[in-house]
Amino acid sequence: MEYQPVPVQRHHRPSSSKHSPESRYWRQFKHPVFVKEYAPITSVHFSSAKPHRYAVTAATRVQIYAPRTQKVTKTISRFKDVARSGSIRPDGKLVVAGDDSGLIQIFDINSRAILRTLDAHKQPVHVTKFSPLEPTRILSCSDDTTVRFWDVTSQTSIATFTDHTDYVRTGQVSSSTPHIVLSGSYDGTVRLFDARSGECEMVMGENISSSSKLPVEQVLMFSSGTVAVSSAGPILRVWDLVSGGRCIKAMSNHQKTITSLAATSSGNRLLTGSLDHMVKVYDVENYKVVHTMRYPAPLLCLAISPDDTHIVGGMSDGTLSIRRRQQKGKDTETLGLDSLNLIHVGEGAVSKQSTKAVGDADEIRVSESRRQKRLKPYDRLLKSFKYSAALDSVLRKNVPPTATFALIKELIHRDGLKVALSGRDDVLLEPILRLLIKHVSDPRFGITVTYVAGLVIDMYRPVIGQAPLIDALFLRLKKKLAMEIRFQKELLKARGTLSMVLTSALSPDAV
Repeated sequence: MEYQPVPVQRHHRPSSSKHSPESRYWRQFKHPVFVKEYAPITSVHFSSAKPHRYAVTAATRVQIYAPRTQKVTKTISRFKDVARSGSIRPDGKLVVAGDDSGLIQIFDINSRAILRTLDAHKQPVHVTKFSPLEPTRILSCSDDTTVRFWDVTSQTSIATFTDHTDYVRTGQVSSSTPHIVLSGSYDGTVRLFDARSGECEMVMGENISSSSKLPVEQVLMFSSGTVAVSSAGPILRVWDLVSGGRCIKAMSNHQKTITSLAATSSGNRLLTGSLDHMVKVYDVENYKVVHTMRYPAPLLCLAISPDDTHIVGGMSDGTLSIRRRQQKGKDTETLGLDSLNLIHVGEGAVSKQSTKAVGDADEIRVSESRRQKRLKPYDRLLKSFKYSAALDSVLRKNVPPTATFALIKELIHRDGLKVALSGRDDVLLEPILRLLIKHVSDPRFGITVTYVAGLVIDMYRPVIGQAPLIDALFLRLKKKLAMEIRFQKELLKARGTLSMVLTSALSPDAV
């Protein structure tokens, strides 16, 4: 699609006064705590799981901080070169980081033991991130101009994208579609890749004039998967992915290069950090600046916690700034924003008399007596490391499929699925195959089903042909997979047709 230039809006002042509800809300992030590191801080990443610990990467180490105390709880320093992009898995159990030697390492966050090592990159790896929806998948972006999508369990690269022609310093896996990858490069382009086909599906910024083309420092795809933003120099661009990657907005509200992008939990506010010492907050409805924060040094990275209570920035002089929002009950501003609604009034609301603060202003404990939850049978078996018995217990008819596949995913994370599947006769193998056949076309479980099916086939290939019932179930599974593949191909054709129709409808030349 031909690139349509968008005028760059320059240096707009925030329209809201310091007494507006918006400004009062952001001013709650006050009294920043400054922690001095011995090298520039290049990455900050929050865990999605409570208590939302965050990883700070500087020089040859990754440190894990506790948000409540702002203290270092773990230090990972097993790097041969400068560490990059320390990221915590969504469940908070593992950490992945790259380094300037091209090595990617995965660590257990508690023991700090190296669990996996990936060494296909030949130059520094500046981006390593777990997939939000598939925690066994990892994205990596390198100065060798490649973007790779990894399977952790097999330590193999599922897809390698070589379309960029310069350093790739930023990338993200979609939080709504696990096989979609967005990346930005110093070649001035933003690209959308599909890990299923291994192809580049969309290129943004390719037709920008050479005089205006700058290295892309950061990209961010919103959770809806329909809009992405990128920063190149001081310019922030907004891309409409539905209309084929059309640039719908271009702004220049910073004096120097924008080095970091972060969004609130609901995605209705965007934060940008820059080398000009400033953090600007945008309302994503109109991309106007609604608040500005000043920092003592150039910002290299910025992150906001999943519960919107902490803003952490890393600076070029090695200073880590931690701004924390203090909730004050009646003084809390809601601004009509989902992510900023700190108190929800309605059925089941808790009165002041029924709550008490515990240790932290952000922590509230209900003083109502609660019954102690009894563990489910499969939870008890899992706790005792009886993986095979735990899997059998969730294959019964009265167990919902969400619980079944949740346990299977937990077994995958523990590297215990092979143990649970091994040593089965035709009687014990039958319910597993029936489960796979039933849910292979369910979009909630399709990826897990194909992974488990591949494992079962590999493990029991030598005995195929010895049990007629099992052979019949394997044939049914094969037919269901073939039907699902045909259906997915038809969906891709329909998607392409719909994309062409939308592009034509949104084109300025359309009649």
